[in-house]
Amino acid sequence: MDLLELLKALILGFVEGMTEFAPVSSTGHLIIVDDMWLKTEEFLGKYPAITFKIVIQLGSILAVVVVFWKRLFSLVGLYKIDGKKITSRFNLMHVIVGMLPAVILGFAFKDLIDDYLFGVETVIFALIAGALLMIAADKFGPKRPKIQSLDQITYRQAFTVGLVQCLSLWPGFSRSGATISGGVLFGMSHRTAADFTFIMAVPIMAGASLVSVMKNWEYISMDDLSFYIVGFISAFVFSLISIRFFLKLISKVKLMPFALYRIFLAIILAAIVFL
Repeated sequence: MDLLELLKALILGFVEGMTEFAPVSSTGHLIIVDDMWLKTEEFLGKYPAITFKIVIQLGSILAVVVVFWKRLFSLVGLYKIDGKKITSRFNLMHVIVGMLPAVILGFAFKDLIDDYLFGVETVIFALIAGALLMIAADKFGPKRPKIQSLDQITYRQAFTVGLVQCLSLWPGFSRSGATISGGVLFGMSHRTAADFTFIMAVPIMAGASLVSVMKNWEYISMDDLSFYIVGFISAFVFSLISIRFFLKLISKVKLMPFALYRIFLAIILAAIVFL
């Protein structure tokens, strides 16, 4: 790997880190930046390039663990205060129930998604579709949400949000955009929906990364290891920054500014690709 290629890994890590937890679609932005500019597929190969886009999400996952470590560790009984386990109505089953629909559909349609939905054209339509859902959430969600903390979420609500999360299997739709919108539509505050989104993302993103690595292991060369490491570290650092910033921002501005950004980006891309 030469310095130019490592710089590309750094840039892609930056894009992943700054967009993973904002409802603008990190996968969509990675596809746009890579397919239209960096073109890592030319020196990595098709499947290693797709795997890289998924694996650097591990850096983002680690950032979530750092920010939410008390809550995450309490889910599995590893965090205690004054010798006592944290008492919480929000537990591991909420996370499992929430992630189950996307996991099942993801396994069932992974090959179709990799082969047909990882492209700039499909991302354009996903950006618009996701924006419309976010606008609907802000417009039709309750003005005074009853669910103001994770401990108020029921299993039924977790499962319902999980169903909405399935839309994020379409690259460009956005996992956080889908789940936050779903949470808001079903009575959660924007901050609670964001917290649930980030915590639920840990096992989903970790599982997706593991499956992709195992499936495409034969295509990954040890010569590419430095590329993956640089991308991972970059994604971790910039995810830490973006998570803390986004959690402070979402309660104030809600989803509308992100939806408008997605529509503006889709229009620009459509002009470039289709005209």
